[in-house]
Amino acid sequence: MTTRIERDSMGELEVPQDALYGAQTQRAINNFPISGQGMPTSFIRALLLAKKAAAKANSHLGLLDTEIAVAIAKAVDQLLEQDDFTAHFPVDVFQTGSGTSSNMNANEVLATLASKICNKPVSPNDHVNYGQSSNDIIPSTIHISAALELNEKLLPALAHLSDTITEKAASVSQHIKTGRTHLMDAMPVRLDQSLLSWATQIDQNLEALKNTQPMLHSLAQGGTAVGTGINAHPDFSRQFTLELSQLTGLKFVPAINLFTHIGTQDIAVSVSGQLKMTAVSLMKIANDLRWMNSGPLAGLSEIELEALQPGSSIMPGKVNPVIPEATAMVAAQVIGNDAAVTIGGQSGNFELNVMLPMIARNLLESIALLANASRLLADKAIATFTVNEDNLKQALARNPILVTALNPIIGYMKAAEIAKKAYKEGRPVLDVAEENTDLSREELSQLLAPEKLTRGGL
Repeated sequence: MTTRIERDSMGELEVPQDALYGAQTQRAINNFPISGQGMPTSFIRALLLAKKAAAKANSHLGLLDTEIAVAIAKAVDQLLEQDDFTAHFPVDVFQTGSGTSSNMNANEVLATLASKICNKPVSPNDHVNYGQSSNDIIPSTIHISAALELNEKLLPALAHLSDTITEKAASVSQHIKTGRTHLMDAMPVRLDQSLLSWATQIDQNLEALKNTQPMLHSLAQGGTAVGTGINAHPDFSRQFTLELSQLTGLKFVPAINLFTHIGTQDIAVSVSGQLKMTAVSLMKIANDLRWMNSGPLAGLSEIELEALQPGSSIMPGKVNPVIPEATAMVAAQVIGNDAAVTIGGQSGNFELNVMLPMIARNLLESIALLANASRLLADKAIATFTVNEDNLKQALARNPILVTALNPIIGYMKAAEIAKKAYKEGRPVLDVAEENTDLSREELSQLLAPEKLTRGGL
Protein backbone atom coordinates (compact mmCIF):
# COMPACT_ATOMS: atom_id res chain seq x y z
CA MET A 1 0.00 0.00 0.00
CA THR A 2 1.31 3.40 -0.99
CA THR A 3 1.55 5.76 1.97
CA ARG A 4 2.29 9.36 2.77
CA ILE A 5 3.69 10.96 5.91
CA GLU A 6 1.36 12.95 8.13
CA ARG A 7 2.21 14.84 11.32
CA ASP A 8 0.36 15.60 14.53
CA SER A 9 1.39 16.76 18.01
CA MET A 10 2.95 13.33 18.69
CA GLY A 11 5.09 13.23 15.57
CA GLU A 12 5.08 11.60 12.13
CA LEU A 13 2.99 8.66 10.96
CA GLU A 14 2.39 6.78 7.71
CA VAL A 15 -1.12 7.16 6.31
CA PRO A 16 -2.57 5.54 3.15
CA GLN A 17 -1.82 7.77 0.18
CA ASP A 18 -5.45 8.23 -0.87
CA ALA A 19 -6.97 8.55 2.61
CA LEU A 20 -8.77 11.80 3.36
CA TYR A 21 -7.99 11.46 7.06
CA GLY A 22 -4.69 12.24 8.78
CA ALA A 23 -2.40 11.15 11.58
CA GLN A 24 -4.82 11.13 14.51
CA THR A 25 -7.29 8.93 12.66
CA GLN A 26 -4.49 6.57 11.68
CA ARG A 27 -3.33 6.33 15.28
CA ALA A 28 -6.85 5.32 16.28
CA ILE A 29 -6.96 2.70 13.53
CA ASN A 30 -3.68 1.30 14.82
CA ASN A 31 -4.69 1.49 18.48
CA PHE A 32 -8.19 -0.01 18.33
CA PRO A 33 -8.33 -3.14 16.15
CA ILE A 34 -11.16 -4.45 18.33
CA SER A 35 -14.52 -5.09 16.67
CA GLY A 36 -14.15 -4.10 13.05
CA GLN A 37 -17.30 -2.01 13.52
CA GLY A 38 -17.16 1.65 12.65
CA MET A 39 -19.49 4.21 14.17
CA PRO A 40 -23.06 3.96 12.80
CA THR A 41 -23.82 5.74 9.55
CA SER A 42 -26.48 7.81 11.28
CA PHE A 43 -23.94 8.98 13.86
CA ILE A 44 -21.39 10.01 11.19
CA ARG A 45 -24.11 11.83 9.28
CA ALA A 46 -25.13 13.75 12.41
CA LEU A 47 -21.50 14.55 13.26
CA LEU A 48 -20.96 16.00 9.78
CA LEU A 49 -24.12 18.09 10.06
CA ALA A 50 -22.88 19.35 13.43
CA LYS A 51 -19.55 20.34 11.85
CA LYS A 52 -21.40 22.23 9.12
CA ALA A 53 -23.56 24.01 11.71
CA ALA A 54 -20.45 24.89 13.74
CA ALA A 55 -18.67 26.35 10.71
CA LYS A 56 -21.70 28.44 9.80
CA ALA A 57 -22.13 29.60 13.40
CA ASN A 58 -18.49 30.61 13.77
CA SER A 59 -18.60 32.45 10.46
CA HIS A 60 -21.76 34.28 11.55
CA LEU A 61 -20.04 35.27 14.79
CA GLY A 62 -17.03 36.59 12.84
CA LEU A 63 -14.66 33.98 14.27
CA LEU A 64 -13.96 31.92 11.14
CA ASP A 65 -12.88 33.09 7.71
CA THR A 66 -16.01 33.05 5.54
CA GLU A 67 -14.27 31.29 2.65
CA ILE A 68 -13.04 28.53 4.95
CA ALA A 69 -16.45 28.18 6.60
CA VAL A 70 -18.14 27.87 3.21
CA ALA A 71 -15.55 25.28 2.17
CA ILE A 72 -16.19 23.20 5.30
CA ALA A 73 -19.93 23.32 4.64
CA LYS A 74 -19.40 22.28 1.02
CA ALA A 75 -17.13 19.45 2.15
CA VAL A 76 -19.93 18.14 4.35
CA ASP A 77 -22.34 18.28 1.43
CA GLN A 78 -19.89 16.45 -0.83
CA LEU A 79 -19.50 13.65 1.69
CA LEU A 80 -23.19 13.22 2.35
CA GLU A 81 -23.84 12.96 -1.38
CA GLN A 82 -21.63 9.85 -1.50
CA ASP A 83 -23.30 6.48 -0.98
CA ASP A 84 -20.22 5.13 0.80
CA PHE A 85 -19.10 8.21 2.75
CA THR A 86 -18.61 6.08 5.88
CA ALA A 87 -15.57 4.52 4.19
CA HIS A 88 -13.71 7.66 5.24
CA PHE A 89 -14.56 7.00 8.89
CA PRO A 90 -12.91 3.70 9.84
CA VAL A 91 -12.37 4.28 13.57
CA ASP A 92 -13.65 1.40 15.69
CA VAL A 93 -16.62 1.88 18.02
CA PHE A 94 -14.47 0.67 20.92
CA GLN A 95 -12.06 3.58 21.09
CA THR A 96 -11.32 6.39 23.50
CA GLY A 97 -14.40 6.86 25.67
CA SER A 98 -14.88 10.51 24.76
CA GLY A 99 -15.07 9.71 21.05
CA THR A 100 -12.10 12.00 20.39
CA SER A 101 -10.85 9.71 17.64
CA SER A 102 -14.14 9.96 15.74
CA ASN A 103 -14.21 13.72 16.24
CA MET A 104 -10.68 14.10 14.87
CA ASN A 105 -11.50 11.68 12.05
CA ALA A 106 -14.27 14.07 10.95
CA ASN A 107 -12.06 17.12 11.48
CA GLU A 108 -9.25 15.67 9.36
CA VAL A 109 -11.48 14.48 6.52
CA LEU A 110 -13.30 17.80 6.31
CA ALA A 111 -10.04 19.77 6.51
CA THR A 112 -8.63 17.79 3.58
CA LEU A 113 -11.69 18.35 1.42
CA ALA A 114 -12.17 21.98 2.45
CA SER A 115 -8.52 22.78 1.65
CA LYS A 116 -9.09 21.56 -1.90
CA ILE A 117 -12.35 23.47 -2.23
CA CYS A 118 -11.01 26.87 -1.12
CA ASN A 119 -7.44 26.27 -2.23
CA LYS A 120 -5.97 27.37 1.09
CA PRO A 121 -4.85 25.45 4.19
CA VAL A 122 -7.72 24.38 6.47
CA SER A 123 -6.74 23.06 9.90
CA PRO A 124 -8.59 20.14 11.51
CA ASN A 125 -8.18 21.69 14.96
CA ASP A 126 -8.03 25.44 14.40
CA HIS A 127 -10.79 25.68 11.78
CA VAL A 128 -13.06 22.62 11.56
CA ASN A 129 -12.99 22.10 15.35
CA TYR A 130 -13.09 25.81 16.22
CA GLY A 131 -15.05 26.50 19.43
CA GLN A 132 -15.57 22.80 20.03
CA SER A 133 -14.24 19.91 22.06
CA SER A 134 -14.81 16.21 21.60
CA ASN A 135 -16.38 16.46 25.03
CA ASP A 136 -19.30 18.54 23.77
CA ILE A 137 -19.50 17.60 20.08
CA ILE A 138 -19.79 13.85 20.71
CA PRO A 139 -22.55 14.08 23.36
CA SER A 140 -24.31 16.54 21.06
CA THR A 141 -23.97 14.15 18.13
CA ILE A 142 -25.49 11.33 20.19
CA HIS A 143 -28.55 13.51 20.75
CA ILE A 144 -28.69 14.78 17.17
CA SER A 145 -28.38 11.34 15.58
CA ALA A 146 -30.89 9.74 17.94
CA ALA A 147 -33.34 12.61 17.43
CA LEU A 148 -33.09 12.35 13.65
CA GLU A 149 -33.42 8.57 13.59
CA LEU A 150 -36.33 8.68 16.00
CA ASN A 151 -38.13 11.33 13.96
CA GLU A 152 -37.35 9.95 10.51
CA LYS A 153 -37.53 6.20 11.11
CA LEU A 154 -38.82 4.78 14.37
CA LEU A 155 -41.80 7.03 15.10
CA PRO A 156 -43.18 6.67 11.53
CA ALA A 157 -42.59 2.91 11.66
CA LEU A 158 -44.46 2.54 14.94
CA ALA A 159 -47.30 4.72 13.66
CA HIS A 160 -47.50 2.47 10.60
CA LEU A 161 -47.57 -0.62 12.80
CA SER A 162 -50.35 0.83 14.96
CA ASP A 163 -52.40 1.81 11.91
CA THR A 164 -51.92 -1.63 10.35
CA ILE A 165 -53.02 -3.41 13.53
CA THR A 166 -56.07 -1.15 13.83
CA GLU A 167 -57.08 -1.75 10.21
CA LYS A 168 -56.64 -5.49 10.62
CA ALA A 169 -58.69 -5.44 13.82
CA ALA A 170 -61.61 -3.86 11.98
CA SER A 171 -61.46 -6.56 9.31
CA VAL A 172 -61.54 -9.47 11.81
CA SER A 173 -63.99 -8.11 14.37
CA GLN A 174 -66.57 -10.78 13.52
CA HIS A 175 -64.28 -13.59 14.64
CA ILE A 176 -64.49 -14.87 18.23
CA LYS A 177 -61.72 -16.95 19.77
CA THR A 178 -60.99 -18.63 23.05
CA GLY A 179 -59.27 -16.25 25.42
CA ARG A 180 -56.26 -17.58 27.28
CA THR A 181 -54.74 -16.81 30.65
CA HIS A 182 -51.72 -18.78 31.88
CA LEU A 183 -51.83 -20.28 28.33
CA MET A 184 -55.01 -22.07 29.48
CA ASP A 185 -58.54 -21.72 28.12
CA ALA A 186 -60.40 -18.69 29.45
CA MET A 187 -63.46 -16.64 28.49
CA PRO A 188 -63.94 -15.82 24.80
CA VAL A 189 -62.69 -12.64 23.18
CA ARG A 190 -63.23 -11.09 19.78
CA LEU A 191 -60.16 -11.15 17.60
CA ASP A 192 -60.31 -7.38 17.21
CA GLN A 193 -60.16 -7.04 21.00
CA SER A 194 -56.86 -8.92 21.02
CA LEU A 195 -55.44 -6.86 18.18
CA LEU A 196 -56.55 -3.52 19.57
CA SER A 197 -54.73 -4.40 22.77
CA TRP A 198 -51.57 -4.61 20.65
CA ALA A 199 -52.35 -1.29 18.98
CA THR A 200 -52.67 0.39 22.37
CA GLN A 201 -49.29 -1.05 23.38
CA ILE A 202 -47.71 0.53 20.32
CA ASP A 203 -49.54 3.83 20.87
CA GLN A 204 -48.24 3.93 24.45
CA ASN A 205 -44.71 3.43 23.15
CA LEU A 206 -45.19 6.16 20.57
CA GLU A 207 -46.31 8.58 23.26
CA ALA A 208 -43.44 7.64 25.57
CA LEU A 209 -40.84 8.07 22.82
CA LYS A 210 -42.32 11.41 21.75
CA ASN A 211 -41.96 12.58 25.33
CA THR A 212 -38.20 12.01 25.08
CA GLN A 213 -37.81 14.24 22.03
CA PRO A 214 -37.51 17.59 23.86
CA MET A 215 -34.69 16.14 25.97
CA LEU A 216 -32.87 14.83 22.90
CA HIS A 217 -33.20 18.22 21.23
CA SER A 218 -31.21 19.88 24.02
CA LEU A 219 -27.49 19.88 23.24
CA ALA A 220 -24.18 20.09 25.08
CA GLN A 221 -22.59 22.14 22.30
CA GLY A 222 -20.80 25.20 23.60
CA GLY A 223 -19.63 23.61 26.82
CA THR A 224 -16.31 22.60 25.18
CA ALA A 225 -13.91 20.72 27.46
CA VAL A 226 -15.67 20.57 30.83
CA GLY A 227 -18.84 22.66 30.49
CA THR A 228 -17.39 26.13 31.11
CA GLY A 229 -17.34 27.01 27.39
CA ILE A 230 -13.63 27.83 27.27
CA ASN A 231 -12.50 28.89 23.73
CA ALA A 232 -16.09 29.16 22.48
CA HIS A 233 -17.98 32.40 21.82
CA PRO A 234 -20.67 33.09 24.46
CA ASP A 235 -23.31 33.05 21.70
CA PHE A 236 -21.95 29.93 20.00
CA SER A 237 -24.43 27.51 21.61
CA ARG A 238 -27.40 29.58 20.52
CA GLN A 239 -26.11 30.20 17.01
CA PHE A 240 -25.05 26.59 16.57
CA THR A 241 -28.49 25.26 17.46
CA LEU A 242 -30.15 27.79 15.14
CA GLU A 243 -27.97 26.67 12.24
CA LEU A 244 -28.49 22.99 13.05
CA SER A 245 -32.25 23.44 13.30
CA GLN A 246 -32.28 24.94 9.80
CA LEU A 247 -30.22 22.03 8.46
CA THR A 248 -32.33 19.27 10.01
CA GLY A 249 -35.84 20.66 10.37
CA LEU A 250 -35.84 19.78 14.08
CA LYS A 251 -35.79 22.44 16.78
CA PHE A 252 -32.55 22.02 18.72
CA VAL A 253 -31.74 24.21 21.73
CA PRO A 254 -28.75 24.68 24.05
CA ALA A 255 -28.91 22.59 27.22
CA ILE A 256 -30.00 24.45 30.32
CA ASN A 257 -26.87 23.13 32.04
CA LEU A 258 -23.97 22.25 29.75
CA PHE A 259 -22.11 20.52 32.58
CA THR A 260 -24.95 18.01 32.95
CA HIS A 261 -25.02 17.17 29.25
CA ILE A 262 -21.26 16.59 29.17
CA GLY A 263 -20.81 14.80 32.48
CA THR A 264 -23.81 12.48 32.13
CA GLN A 265 -25.70 10.43 29.59
CA ASP A 266 -28.92 10.28 31.59
CA ILE A 267 -31.02 11.31 28.61
CA ALA A 268 -29.55 8.55 26.42
CA VAL A 269 -30.23 6.08 29.22
CA SER A 270 -33.82 7.30 29.42
CA VAL A 271 -34.36 7.00 25.66
CA SER A 272 -32.79 3.54 25.68
CA GLY A 273 -35.16 2.54 28.46
CA GLN A 274 -38.12 3.61 26.33
CA LEU A 275 -36.68 1.63 23.42
CA LYS A 276 -36.54 -1.39 25.73
CA MET A 277 -40.19 -0.84 26.54
CA THR A 278 -40.94 -0.88 22.81
CA ALA A 279 -38.93 -4.07 22.42
CA VAL A 280 -40.94 -5.73 25.19
CA SER A 281 -44.17 -4.77 23.41
CA LEU A 282 -42.95 -6.15 20.09
CA MET A 283 -41.87 -9.37 21.79
CA LYS A 284 -45.37 -9.78 23.24
CA ILE A 285 -47.06 -9.23 19.87
CA ALA A 286 -44.61 -11.51 18.06
CA ASN A 287 -45.13 -14.34 20.51
CA ASP A 288 -48.92 -13.99 20.41
CA LEU A 289 -48.73 -14.31 16.62
CA ARG A 290 -46.50 -17.38 16.91
CA TRP A 291 -48.88 -19.10 19.32
CA MET A 292 -51.99 -18.26 17.28
CA ASN A 293 -50.27 -19.52 14.13
CA SER A 294 -48.91 -22.69 15.76
CA GLY A 295 -49.72 -26.00 14.08
CA PRO A 296 -51.19 -26.28 11.57
CA LEU A 297 -52.48 -29.57 13.01
CA ALA A 298 -51.02 -30.03 16.50
CA GLY A 299 -51.08 -26.36 17.56
CA LEU A 300 -53.73 -23.67 18.03
CA SER A 301 -53.95 -22.85 14.32
CA GLU A 302 -56.25 -19.90 14.93
CA ILE A 303 -54.62 -17.88 12.17
CA GLU A 304 -52.33 -18.59 9.25
CA LEU A 305 -49.43 -16.23 8.68
CA GLU A 306 -48.29 -15.45 5.17
CA ALA A 307 -45.94 -18.15 3.86
CA LEU A 308 -42.67 -16.38 3.07
CA GLN A 309 -40.07 -19.14 2.70
CA PRO A 310 -39.52 -22.88 3.19
CA GLY A 311 -39.20 -23.60 6.89
CA SER A 312 -36.92 -26.61 6.93
CA SER A 313 -33.95 -28.02 5.07
CA ILE A 314 -35.12 -31.56 5.84
CA MET A 315 -38.92 -31.45 6.38
CA PRO A 316 -40.69 -30.72 3.07
CA GLY A 317 -43.70 -28.44 3.25
CA LYS A 318 -42.86 -26.93 6.63
CA VAL A 319 -43.45 -23.18 6.91
CA ASN A 320 -42.38 -21.18 9.95
CA PRO A 321 -43.41 -17.79 11.46
CA VAL A 322 -40.17 -16.15 10.38
CA ILE A 323 -41.15 -12.49 10.79
CA PRO A 324 -42.34 -12.86 14.40
CA GLU A 325 -39.19 -14.87 15.14
CA ALA A 326 -36.97 -12.16 13.67
CA THR A 327 -38.91 -9.55 15.64
CA ALA A 328 -38.39 -11.48 18.86
CA MET A 329 -34.64 -11.59 18.22
CA VAL A 330 -34.63 -7.84 17.57
CA ALA A 331 -36.40 -7.34 20.89
CA ALA A 332 -33.82 -9.46 22.69
CA GLN A 333 -30.96 -7.48 21.12
CA VAL A 334 -32.53 -4.13 22.06
CA ILE A 335 -32.97 -5.30 25.65
CA GLY A 336 -29.29 -6.29 25.68
CA ASN A 337 -28.28 -2.96 24.16
CA ASP A 338 -30.17 -1.18 26.91
CA ALA A 339 -28.24 -3.08 29.57
CA ALA A 340 -24.97 -1.87 28.03
CA VAL A 341 -26.25 1.71 27.72
CA THR A 342 -27.29 1.60 31.37
CA ILE A 343 -23.80 0.56 32.41
CA GLY A 344 -22.34 3.17 30.07
CA GLY A 345 -24.47 5.84 31.68
CA GLN A 346 -22.86 5.05 35.02
CA SER A 347 -19.48 6.05 33.61
CA GLY A 348 -20.03 9.77 33.96
CA ASN A 349 -16.94 10.46 36.05
CA PHE A 350 -16.83 14.05 37.26
CA GLU A 351 -17.05 16.28 34.15
CA LEU A 352 -17.20 13.65 31.38
CA ASN A 353 -18.86 10.39 30.50
CA VAL A 354 -16.27 8.05 29.00
CA MET A 355 -18.40 5.42 27.24
CA LEU A 356 -19.85 7.71 24.59
CA PRO A 357 -19.11 5.73 21.40
CA MET A 358 -20.62 2.53 22.80
CA ILE A 359 -23.70 4.40 24.04
CA ALA A 360 -24.12 5.98 20.60
CA ARG A 361 -23.72 2.69 18.80
CA ASN A 362 -26.21 0.78 20.96
CA LEU A 363 -28.78 3.55 21.04
CA LEU A 364 -28.75 3.97 17.27
CA GLU A 365 -28.75 0.25 16.58
CA SER A 366 -31.79 -0.20 18.80
CA ILE A 367 -33.68 2.55 16.98
CA ALA A 368 -32.82 1.10 13.56
CA LEU A 369 -33.66 -2.48 14.52
CA LEU A 370 -37.02 -1.53 16.04
CA ALA A 371 -37.95 0.62 13.05
CA ASN A 372 -37.15 -2.10 10.54
CA ALA A 373 -38.79 -4.89 12.53
CA SER A 374 -41.95 -2.84 13.13
CA ARG A 375 -42.53 -2.33 9.42
CA LEU A 376 -41.89 -5.99 8.63
CA LEU A 377 -44.22 -7.12 11.41
CA ALA A 378 -46.91 -4.80 10.08
CA ASP A 379 -46.60 -5.62 6.38
CA LYS A 380 -45.58 -9.29 6.33
CA ALA A 381 -47.32 -10.70 9.38
CA ILE A 382 -50.25 -8.67 10.68
CA ALA A 383 -51.64 -7.22 7.46
CA THR A 384 -51.54 -10.56 5.64
CA PHE A 385 -52.61 -13.27 8.10
CA THR A 386 -55.84 -15.15 7.52
CA VAL A 387 -58.24 -16.46 10.16
CA ASN A 388 -59.07 -20.16 10.55
CA GLU A 389 -62.72 -19.67 11.52
CA ASP A 390 -63.54 -23.39 11.78
CA ASN A 391 -60.79 -23.93 14.33
CA LEU A 392 -61.96 -20.96 16.37
CA LYS A 393 -65.54 -22.29 16.48
CA GLN A 394 -64.51 -25.82 17.40
CA ALA A 395 -62.38 -24.62 20.29
CA LEU A 396 -65.15 -22.33 21.54
CA ALA A 397 -67.74 -25.10 21.43
CA ARG A 398 -65.55 -27.35 23.57
CA ASN A 399 -64.50 -24.65 26.03
CA PRO A 400 -65.94 -25.55 29.47
CA ILE A 401 -64.87 -22.15 30.85
CA LEU A 402 -67.92 -20.64 29.14
CA VAL A 403 -69.80 -21.87 32.19
CA THR A 404 -68.38 -18.83 34.01
CA ALA A 405 -71.34 -16.89 32.59
CA LEU A 406 -73.64 -19.04 34.74
CA ASN A 407 -71.92 -18.15 38.03
CA PRO A 408 -74.46 -15.44 39.02
CA ILE A 409 -77.34 -17.90 38.42
CA ILE A 410 -76.16 -21.31 39.64
CA GLY A 411 -73.12 -20.37 41.76
CA TYR A 412 -69.40 -20.98 41.38
CA MET A 413 -69.34 -24.51 42.82
CA LYS A 414 -72.14 -25.82 40.59
CA ALA A 415 -70.56 -24.13 37.56
CA ALA A 416 -67.21 -25.75 38.38
CA GLU A 417 -68.89 -29.15 38.58
CA ILE A 418 -70.42 -28.67 35.12
CA ALA A 419 -67.11 -27.45 33.66
CA LYS A 420 -65.19 -30.46 34.97
CA LYS A 421 -67.83 -32.87 33.67
CA ALA A 422 -67.85 -31.23 30.22
CA TYR A 423 -64.08 -31.39 30.05
CA LYS A 424 -63.88 -34.99 31.26
CA GLU A 425 -66.52 -36.22 28.81
CA GLY A 426 -65.33 -34.04 25.93
CA ARG A 427 -68.81 -32.61 25.45
CA PRO A 428 -70.06 -29.06 24.85
CA VAL A 429 -70.73 -27.21 28.08
CA LEU A 430 -74.19 -26.32 26.75
CA ASP A 431 -75.26 -29.98 26.72
CA VAL A 432 -73.88 -30.72 30.18
CA ALA A 433 -75.43 -27.56 31.66
CA GLU A 434 -78.80 -28.46 30.19
CA GLU A 435 -78.65 -31.83 31.95
CA ASN A 436 -77.48 -30.47 35.29
CA THR A 437 -79.49 -27.25 35.76
CA ASP A 438 -83.10 -26.14 35.61
CA LEU A 439 -82.32 -23.73 32.79
CA SER A 440 -83.79 -24.37 29.34
CA ARG A 441 -81.59 -24.90 26.32
CA GLU A 442 -82.81 -21.61 24.91
CA GLU A 443 -81.87 -19.77 28.09
CA LEU A 444 -78.51 -21.50 28.19
CA SER A 445 -77.84 -20.70 24.54
CA GLN A 446 -78.41 -17.02 25.25
CA LEU A 447 -76.33 -17.02 28.42
CA LEU A 448 -73.44 -18.93 26.86
CA ALA A 449 -73.42 -17.16 23.49
CA PRO A 450 -69.71 -16.36 22.86
CA GLU A 451 -70.40 -13.03 21.17
CA LYS A 452 -72.43 -11.86 24.18
CA LEU A 453 -69.68 -12.97 26.54
CA THR A 454 -67.10 -10.78 24.74
CA ARG A 455 -69.07 -7.70 25.85
CA GLY A 456 -68.78 -8.41 29.57
CA GLY A 457 -71.38 -7.43 32.16
CA LEU A 458 -74.05 -9.60 33.75
